Amino acid sequence: MATDISGRTIAFLAAPEGTEQIELTDPWDKVRAAGGRPRLISTAAGTIQGFNHLDRADTFTVDATVDQVAATDFAGLLLPGGVANPDFLRTRPAAVAFVRAFFEAGLPVAAICHAPWTIVEADQVRGRTLTSYPSLRTDITNAGGAWVDEKVVVDTSGPATLVTSRTPDDLPAFTEAALAAFAGTPAP
Repeated sequence: MATDISGRTIAFLAAPEGTEQIELTDPWDKVRAAGGRPRLISTAAGTIQGFNHLDRADTFTVDATVDQVAATDFAGLLLPGGVANPDFLRTRPAAVAFVRAFFEAGLPVAAICHAPWTIVEADQVRGRTLTSYPSLRTDITNAGGAWVDEKVVVDTSGPATLVTSRTPDDLPAFTEAALAAFAGTPAP
């Protein structure tokens, strides 16, 4: 039986440039197929630039900026990766505050690849177990998290469920776990 998230709006936070396209589009399509409403949130209005690793791919229209919405407008947050995306977001206080607000509100957060960098910056990995692209291992452990090499990790030890995965190869397991976490929250 497929996960149903009808009536739930899910925030996808992405920087203006540098988002790994498949880590945005695959979960986006699965959220829609499960009855949810994905919304693209960024730090600036306009469009974001997707990438296929280091090559420019498609552009996507931003629905709202982090200063126009609140975490409580959503049933969950999905953070796609790519190296540049979370590296940019973690240097923008409004983006970091937006991510932190999901944890403080007890709303599920799903992050893949390099995306946990933004969660590290939001100081939300301490005492949690998560995975990521392997190069983030030291950053996560230095921030007080326990890093494991698994295709998907679901940590429910805090007020907010945290779903993490390593790479685009893990997208099927990641998206399935993210949808299950989003299904466990009421529609805003």
